Amino acid sequence: MSGLGWRALRLLRKPPGYVARRLAAEVQRELDRFTQPWRARRMDAEALCASSGAASLAQLWERLALQPWPLASGPIDAGTLATLNPAAAPLILRRAAQAARHEVELLGSGPVALGGRIDWDVDFKSGARWEPRYFRDIPTLNAQRPSDIKIPWELSRLQWLIPLGQAYRLTGEARFAGAAREVLEQWLRANPTGRTVNWAIAMEPALRLMVLIWLFRVFAPLKEWSEPDFRERLLCSLYQHAQFVARYIEHADVNGNHYTADCAALVVAGTFFGGAEARGWLERGHAELEREITRQILADGVDFEVSTAYHRLVAELFLLAAIHARHAGVAVSGTYRERLRAAARFTAAYTRPDGSAPLWGDADDARALPLGTGAVTDHRHLVAATAVFLDDPELAALAGGGWDEVYWLFGHAAPPTPAPALAALSAFPAGGAYVLRSQGGHVFIDCGEVGLAGRGGHGHNDALAFEAMLGGVPVVSDAGCLVYTGSFEERNLFRSTAVHSTPQVDGEEINRFVSAQLLWVLRDDARPVEPRVAREGEWLVFEGGHSGYTRLPSPVTPWRRLELHAGGRQLRITDTFRGTGVHALSIPLQLAPGWELLELGDLRAQLRHERGSRLVVSWQGSGGWQTSAASARVAPSYGVAQAAVRLVSCARGSATQLRLQTDIEITPGS
Repeated sequence: MSGLGWRALRLLRKPPGYVARRLAAEVQRELDRFTQPWRARRMDAEALCASSGAASLAQLWERLALQPWPLASGPIDAGTLATLNPAAAPLILRRAAQAARHEVELLGSGPVALGGRIDWDVDFKSGARWEPRYFRDIPTLNAQRPSDIKIPWELSRLQWLIPLGQAYRLTGEARFAGAAREVLEQWLRANPTGRTVNWAIAMEPALRLMVLIWLFRVFAPLKEWSEPDFRERLLCSLYQHAQFVARYIEHADVNGNHYTADCAALVVAGTFFGGAEARGWLERGHAELEREITRQILADGVDFEVSTAYHRLVAELFLLAAIHARHAGVAVSGTYRERLRAAARFTAAYTRPDGSAPLWGDADDARALPLGTGAVTDHRHLVAATAVFLDDPELAALAGGGWDEVYWLFGHAAPPTPAPALAALSAFPAGGAYVLRSQGGHVFIDCGEVGLAGRGGHGHNDALAFEAMLGGVPVVSDAGCLVYTGSFEERNLFRSTAVHSTPQVDGEEINRFVSAQLLWVLRDDARPVEPRVAREGEWLVFEGGHSGYTRLPSPVTPWRRLELHAGGRQLRITDTFRGTGVHALSIPLQLAPGWELLELGDLRAQLRHERGSRLVVSWQGSGGWQTSAASARVAPSYGVAQAAVRLVSCARGSATQLRLQTDIEITPGS
């Protein structure tokens, strides 16, 4: 079935009320192509003041600049920041200098000089352009042309300007305000409301709005931002950002991170502006987030899109909105607070000894308001910031890092010391994630359902796949997420079963693809089967299976046992199969980047890490297994591919007679 046919079939299966609302929204948005430019022209200083209850634009500007604000926007003490992260200030100043000369590094692009006049409608990787037009007429997916819509979107989220505000708060040098204003002047002129690719979905103005308000709070008092025409254009655009998000909010029968971003932006904008319409945004956004947090963040704290990167983004959005709502006098429920706490606890559990997060599911580097300088795979700031918001000393003790970002967010940070040991066994059955942790050893296992309540979304075909760190060194890695729309082929490859360290049966996907054109949809085939974690003597153990292959003519259930030694240097994986019939089986072992294959025999492989450690992988089993090595790629972040080794063991035979045990042991380098 084609992608269009699948969408039509899904719509017909919805309740009549939902279909009616969707049709009404479609009619409204088609009419808006004629009325939206008229509404944009009507939003001038007079209309803005009337909406905000101000006598003049100057009075409104001063009120917004001086009103109490939930986030820190004053000077930052360089000494305090240095105690939290000595590398932060130099990195911020370097990034500010890049931004001032219109140089960016986005989504694996490497340094890109944008030139004096920035082109906001281009994918500068491929050269593809999206011509300005009514936002509903701009195609964001095109399998026939190599282009990545995320490039102009990421550029126009304007998060790369945040270091300019941080540099000013560190140094007090007003030149950073002038550099920020010059870029914003260009953006405002080139992107009229609803008329470029950077308005194609509501999430883009939603995330941009958060940055614009933060920059306003930093720079508004300075004379570099005092020109009346600039002030009018900026505030009117900010107001129109919020109106656009409210009007075109991405509501669906199952909502994900887009809807969360939209609602969070309404809370932030409502807190910022005041007035009846803005109060409506605040109350609407917060009420929706109160409902969504129990749907999206499961009871055990895992975001239901089954991706660590999107877990981080969604939890940031819920947290940022809660900070603003509480400041505005809107009650944040106990349930909401408990889900924030649970999300932070999950983050602490999946964080590895080196402070990095596993590559579980999709990752596109998205952040809500990135104020820290940590690596994109370091999520510890989420634990620390949630602990401060909830005033939770126990949670703060679990953070282990990220406190420099807390300082930028709240204006204070007091990391506890020493931190307690994290649990050796962690189970998150609602989200399908399990963690084994020992000294220098960390294993993260997926044994859950496909993401987004069975839709696929940002989940991959990775049931029973795992990532492993042994002796403090990354050993087994997920393949990551290289690209979305830039290459349909690569997008589908990196979410496929074959690139994950999990058994594949008869070359079939764990969850079938609906269509190669539907980049965020999978069939809901696999269910977890009896997952558990336990301590058995000196070993930490996970066991479980999944039902993804019970749909085959001869049904089979892969069953996996992982054992991590308490010393953190040995890992054993035992794969067996419950079912009937003869099957062709393939079990990949995707090694992390940095490992070089020295020797591969029938039952043993030796590898050397670039930092000197040695690895021995050995196999034993029944069924005539043969192992080969292949060149592979791992995407540690969006748009970045690193070479890696993949070892693949294959056999064919009766399911009940096939068994493979894989032993991995690391030896420290000299």
